[in-house]
Amino acid sequence: MSTTSQEAAARPFRFPSAFTILFGLIILVAALTWIIPAGQYQRVHNAALDRDVPIAGTYQVVDPSPQGVFDVIMAPIAGLYNPATNQANAIDVALFVLIIGGFIGVVASTGAINAGIGSAMTSLKGREKWMIPVLMGLFAFGGTTYGMAEETLAFYVLLLPMMIAARYDAVTAVAIILLGAGVGVLGSTVNAFATVIASDAAGIPFTQGIVLRFVILGLCWLACVIYVMRYAERVRLDPTQSLVFDRKAENEAHFLAAHQGEKLDFTGLHKLVLTIFGLTFVVMIWGVLKGGWWMGEMSGLFLASAILVGLVARPGEQEFVDSFVNGARDLLGVALIIGLARGIVVIMDAGKITDTILHWAEVSVSGLSEVVFINVIYWIEVLLSFFVPSSSGLAVLSMPIMAPVSDFANVGRELVVTAYQSANGLVNLINPTFAVVMGALAIGRVPYERWLRFMWPLLVALTVIIMASLSVAALIA
Repeated sequence: MSTTSQEAAARPFRFPSAFTILFGLIILVAALTWIIPAGQYQRVHNAALDRDVPIAGTYQVVDPSPQGVFDVIMAPIAGLYNPATNQANAIDVALFVLIIGGFIGVVASTGAINAGIGSAMTSLKGREKWMIPVLMGLFAFGGTTYGMAEETLAFYVLLLPMMIAARYDAVTAVAIILLGAGVGVLGSTVNAFATVIASDAAGIPFTQGIVLRFVILGLCWLACVIYVMRYAERVRLDPTQSLVFDRKAENEAHFLAAHQGEKLDFTGLHKLVLTIFGLTFVVMIWGVLKGGWWMGEMSGLFLASAILVGLVARPGEQEFVDSFVNGARDLLGVALIIGLARGIVVIMDAGKITDTILHWAEVSVSGLSEVVFINVIYWIEVLLSFFVPSSSGLAVLSMPIMAPVSDFANVGRELVVTAYQSANGLVNLINPTFAVVMGALAIGRVPYERWLRFMWPLLVALTVIIMASLSVAALIA
């Protein structure tokens, strides 16, 4: 075997990024336009949705419109803004993502989030057991409001030494953060990168179905807290019960020696910044419910709130601008993914196969009850989440197809949105294609297979909660 071959064999397999997967799907869908028969439904304007919706039973085969290489190249562009029709597709959503990224960057630059978490840790010192529900609640709030994920990576170096010093283990510390934020995303309520984008793609206000999402969030959060607390107490009483007991001495030496013990004071300024942060989301909900706001107005709100935080914290003009731009830059990938994912829909629509696939789905669910239908959708989204871990990418990819199918099954589109975000959030608690999971486990020095051993009973419990919630909602809708 040559040296090159040996190097290739030794090189570990890396799952493609969301960008590669989505662009590959564009190519695949373009190829399918040469194979799948073209067809269209008759449509009628729906005043409630303010858009044309397909009429069941009106599907007809039409002349084919296969898509070529040029169409593939232009698809991501048209996904954001279609130069052929002079119409915006997802540019408003992408802009909203960039502005909320800037807002989060400004808030994070004040140190308010770190100080808030640190204050909670300090106040509970000696009662570390109760840090688990408190911290998981704080991280869940971040997950349900703005999809807190990558931002959590900074907290592991703070929490790991504290939990190990309290006679717990690295798995406990990782679970508090990863499950805390993850269950918040699973039960997203106003998460701009899941609920809002998915609802927009489904053609409904994101506030529809919010009560069910609060129920799922509360039940799943409680299940996670109980599960982690029971595991942590077992480890505290008997260290041999730890899934990483063989690394106990090594982890203690590593994390406790590296812990510097710095403490960031939780000042009145930090409290004021976090108050503005929370009130911004309250105002956003009010604006959507009462003021008819959508992407433009919500973008303006987060821009105004970022400026208000800047005026309150007074970091200086240059630092404020840098924080906003850096925050927006951190979410540039999300904004581009939105256009790339919408490009798949552009190809499908131009190739006139969207309605054909919709027709096949209509036929396949025609005999299903509402309960069976919504659970089938849930498992389809679970499967898709392994290949497209990005919540925004999966939302824009799947909702334009799945949401209209629900019209034929007599199921509300808001249930399809909830099924999508619950499935995506659940999978991303263990998804090896999700960088946050692998990064967290690497920082915590927890092998992936042991994380799976820790997680599988909880995954079963969360799945039961989600499916039961969706089923009850479908029955009473």
